[in-house]
Amino acid sequence: MSGPERTILLVGTFDTKNDELDYVAGIIRGQGGAVLTMDVSVLGDPQAPTDVSKHDVARAADNDIDAVIAAGDENAAMQIMARGAAQLTAQLHQDARIDGVLVMGGTMGTDLALDVCSALPLGVPKYIVSTVSFSSMIPAERLPADIQMILWAGGLYGLNSVCRASLSQAAGAVLGAARAVEPPDRTRPLIGMTSFGKTALRYMVPLKPALEDRGFDVAVFHATGMGGRAFESLAAQGAFACVFDFATQEVGNHLFGSSVTAGECRLTAAGRAGTPQLVAPGCYDLVDLIGWQPVPEALSDLPSHAHNRLLTSVVLDADRRRAVARALCDKLSEADGPTMMLLPTGGCGEWDRPGNDLHDAAGLSVFLDEMRACLPEGKVREVEAHINDQAFADAALAVFDAWLADGTVARP
Repeated sequence: MSGPERTILLVGTFDTKNDELDYVAGIIRGQGGAVLTMDVSVLGDPQAPTDVSKHDVARAADNDIDAVIAAGDENAAMQIMARGAAQLTAQLHQDARIDGVLVMGGTMGTDLALDVCSALPLGVPKYIVSTVSFSSMIPAERLPADIQMILWAGGLYGLNSVCRASLSQAAGAVLGAARAVEPPDRTRPLIGMTSFGKTALRYMVPLKPALEDRGFDVAVFHATGMGGRAFESLAAQGAFACVFDFATQEVGNHLFGSSVTAGECRLTAAGRAGTPQLVAPGCYDLVDLIGWQPVPEALSDLPSHAHNRLLTSVVLDADRRRAVARALCDKLSEADGPTMMLLPTGGCGEWDRPGNDLHDAAGLSVFLDEMRACLPEGKVREVEAHINDQAFADAALAVFDAWLADGTVARP
């Protein structure tokens, strides 16, 4: 193995999963890696001491293990252990003692694992081996931007040939990731941008090279639930010098109960962090739904379009467009940083251009009127163009350049 040895933090309940955790540790060590173990058990004890004991974990949450047991409820107890484990994990990384983390568990362990992984920044390999990986019970807002999950097939109780296949893959994956990862390069300030594929929104095509010419790195996030969640996660960390949040459709998705959601906090993190934000209502008129599920009854009166087998979109009526406008304005009203909403009066998605299938001039007019009514003066700028026109990209760059000139956005 070339380069320094990588150390993986291995977290789990060593009282009940000792054999499985030992198996994973052996795989990592057998591949030339090092392991640091953390026990998050409550009632029982591991077969051998771990590097970080359950007592250490409880103390990190300002408790002791007896108090955790005295909580008398496994949910309350595990949340205490989750706080302690997350605190210690963050400290271990800050002290350069770990290069990645692997957490194992069922629903209880997965709940804790999500907090542990969220304590680590982007670029640190984070793997969860769970009996409920990919389950819809895991909300988008609990998932860090670069988390990896592996289904713990056949792993409910004890080792067997089925679960060894999952565990060995996970061990190799986290160690390989720790060796191969290229952490984000912070030498160029980062701009976060949201969009969809070029068939729907394409402003990123002219904007990305233009911003790069100004000395910025540009990351474009696919705003289909998880992409928006990754965007919000990084915005909350203050990772962006500025955001171009032009695909805000996930706000409407969440408002109308779609499972294609980035969570209730979508369109809030940049504002709370004080990050300058340019915003536009890209594809505001659509709500995306999981394509292989029936359209919810509350939206069944709306026309729909099957984008593919994974994604179906419904087209909002006038009243629902007004509701989206109010939701966008309410979220932006809470922003602490510089905010500008760009309103493209020619349309907000390729499919609503005149002559295209979803064109609805009256619906767009209703939406724009509601936005004008609820956005404060100085926070909105109308652009006499379609969102995919060069004129819209030029207008966005004009605002950005003014912010560069007056120091709102720091120059590279």
